[in-house]
Amino acid sequence: MEEGRTLSSELGAIRIADEVVSIVAGLAATEIDGVASMSGGIAGGIAEALGKKNFSKGVKVDVGDEEAAVELFLIVRYGARIPDVAWAVQENVKKAIESMTGLQVIRVNVHVQGVTFPQQSKTEEDGLK
Repeated sequence: MEEGRTLSSELGAIRIADEVVSIVAGLAATEIDGVASMSGGIAGGIAEALGKKNFSKGVKVDVGDEEAAVELFLIVRYGARIPDVAWAVQENVKKAIESMTGLQVIRVNVHVQGVTFPQQSKTEEDGLK
C-alpha cells in the first residue's frame, strides 16, 4: 500500500504522496530568515555528496487521511533568536501545507540541531594580519 493522501472527485482520484508534503514543509521552513539549512543526518549528507538535491532533507511527516504531523530538524544562523525562528517556521510550514494540500496540520515540531557561524571573508582575514 502506498503512503499519502488520496482525494476523490467525479473524474478520478488525486494522490498526494508523503514526499510531496515533506518537500513543501522543507521549502517553507528554509524561507524563514534565520534558518541556515535543514539537518538531514547521515543519509542526507550522503545524498548531497552524490550531487542529489534533497528538498525533504530534515523533514519527517506523518500523513493521515485529513491531517498531517511534521517533525523538522534544522540548523539556525548564529545571532538569530531561536524561539522566534522556530515559531516563524511552525507558522509558515503549517500555512504552506494546509494551502497546498488541504490537509489540516495538527503539529509542527521544530528540533534545532545546530548553529552555523558566519564565515569571515578573505578581506577581513587580510585586514587582521
